Amino acid sequence: MSRERLVSVDAFRGATVAAMILVNNPGDWGHIYAPLEHAAWNGWTPTDLIFPFFLFIVGVSLAFSSRDTTKAAAIRALKIFGLGFFMAFYPRFNIFTVRIPGVLARIALCYFLAFVIRKYFSARAVAAIAAACCLGYWFLMTMVPVPGGIAPNLEPGTNLGAWLDRLVFGNHLWVTSKTWDPEGLLSSLPALGTTLLGCLAGGLFRSGLTPLEIVRRLVVSGFVMTVAGLAWDTVFPINKSLWTSSYVLFTAGLASILLAGFYWIADIRGHKAVFKPCVIYGVNAIVVFVASGLLAKTLGLIKVPLGDKIVSSQAFIYRLLFESWLAPINASLAYALANVIGWFAILWWMDRRGLHVKV
Repeated sequence: MSRERLVSVDAFRGATVAAMILVNNPGDWGHIYAPLEHAAWNGWTPTDLIFPFFLFIVGVSLAFSSRDTTKAAAIRALKIFGLGFFMAFYPRFNIFTVRIPGVLARIALCYFLAFVIRKYFSARAVAAIAAACCLGYWFLMTMVPVPGGIAPNLEPGTNLGAWLDRLVFGNHLWVTSKTWDPEGLLSSLPALGTTLLGCLAGGLFRSGLTPLEIVRRLVVSGFVMTVAGLAWDTVFPINKSLWTSSYVLFTAGLASILLAGFYWIADIRGHKAVFKPCVIYGVNAIVVFVASGLLAKTLGLIKVPLGDKIVSSQAFIYRLLFESWLAPINASLAYALANVIGWFAILWWMDRRGLHVKV
């Protein structure tokens, strides 16, 4: 297969980004339908599938970047990290507490490491490294004592990953937790495993296999990984915040099966129009993620009067246009959906004019 874009890959990426916009922008964080929230700790919800699905498709996309140089990949990773740092820096601009880990920082790290590994190692070696990431992380988290006389554990704030985050980043952690980070350093090891499993899936599209054989392998491997993840969950719980190894297998398995479905419908059966909205999101994925995040922060920063109170612009829009006529939980969902639709309109306009911004 040549370097042309697969509709299914762009559509899969776009669907995950649209889902990110949906779950990141409720009208009221106190009123959210359960599937649109993260699991409190162990376990999973549909929301917990979004980020690993994106890393998986980052790995898949690497199959179509074989001509890129390591220098170009490094520059791209630095740009992605820089965008993430700016998002964390804005609008407080406090260099002493700005969060260093984050979603885009993890994407940048996993993208670059996966690029290098795929470029210089065989597919069999990539699989071995992915397995080592998962097994090594399991060993570190469950067998290695935490410095300070704390036994190995998987609790927030006291596990080995949290200790390492505090040691390396100090005050530059997620403001909500303060003592650990869901995109921390140690949990980036299994996140790299997620990306490498995506690389292996993407390699199928460049292997010379027939389309039906690609679908078969994606489905079979996806089923095996999903079952393996559920089995491992019994001793190493599925946990998005810790990015446990069972979570890696479970989410990569589901992503593989879903990608097979996208590929079957769009690229084999030729029903490309069905996925056009997702493709429009997918070809400008990082742009809309960054822009939507900055807009949300800006709306929270600008204060306006509402009755006898001063509220954020976000609260003003939400209460006036949505909460005024809908039940709170439905109003919150409607506001999130309006964000998805509004950004789609902007991306559609960009797509019509051939504006596909690459980082």
